[in-house]
Amino acid sequence: MYELMRPWLFALDAERSHVLGLSALAALGALPGPLQPAPGRSRTVMGIEFPNVVGVAAGLDKDAIAVEGLARLGFGHIEVGTVTPRPQPGNPKPRLFRLPEASALINRMGFNNDGARTIAARLKRLKGRRSRLAAPLGVNIGKNRDTPIERAVDDYLTCMDALHDCADYLTVNLSSPNTPGLRDLQYGEPLTALLGTLKARQAELQSRSGRHVPLCVKLAPDLADADVAAIADALLEFEIEGVIAGNTTVTRPQVENVRHTDEAGGLSGAPLAPLARQLVARLRDRLEGRVAIIGVGGILSAADAQAMLGAGADLVQIYTGLIYRGPSLVRAIAQVGRS
Repeated sequence: MYELMRPWLFALDAERSHVLGLSALAALGALPGPLQPAPGRSRTVMGIEFPNVVGVAAGLDKDAIAVEGLARLGFGHIEVGTVTPRPQPGNPKPRLFRLPEASALINRMGFNNDGARTIAARLKRLKGRRSRLAAPLGVNIGKNRDTPIERAVDDYLTCMDALHDCADYLTVNLSSPNTPGLRDLQYGEPLTALLGTLKARQAELQSRSGRHVPLCVKLAPDLADADVAAIADALLEFEIEGVIAGNTTVTRPQVENVRHTDEAGGLSGAPLAPLARQLVARLRDRLEGRVAIIGVGGILSAADAQAMLGAGADLVQIYTGLIYRGPSLVRAIAQVGRS
């Protein structure tokens, strides 16, 4: 079915077809019946049981409107967002570009989303029907564009407070290239101050609710070796439960002379695969299994997923691969490593 629909979808503006695809997924999720993950080998990661290794990367369903539809495709976990405290429209359009010759996308969306309060209410309604949803739910959180970088921690705390009860884990996005200054939070004292504050709030929320909600940090694939080592040491110091490696890249590997390659924003898809796997491998060597690693970037086949797991990832996530390969990719990856 997707093979028949893809030429029509690709004839439309990239963001317009994305909105239509989400609407179709929302309708799919509203149909009656169970929402079973695709058959695969379950893994316990961050103390959570994941029914298979493949999840949805943040950015695909920013506003959590199609969670049940994505679950119906067979995903073993679903990460929504990025969610900011206040609603924001994101960057001016056009801001999403296909590079079909390279099986890639460039985006400069800018954290467009409905805001933490609205998305929390949406997820709480979903939580009331969680008997249908077997896949763990992650929520990716970020700062508003107009929040000064020195006050970014306040935005993350606001999101944690609003979304803690809705999520199985929370991801702290420090690596989008489309929010000015955000990537500076990956380094040195700003990183350690942020992690210390967020871990303290995590403990407060757990004491209040009786629920432990693990924290992940999402990193850029463009980090130097020394920076990866320093970040890994900080993750260990503050007992962060997971790291997502990685986000889109501001570099342009393997897309020379491809239309749209000069557009500003982050590149995802097949050209990102070597960078993403390299980041996973460097983190694996430094973290030595003490922090869970979720690998994302350039996964367009079961073989790509196997390579990411082989590099050291405990789980994988896809987004651009779903756009180019369709829902069958979910079940193909779920079979990877199945006993």
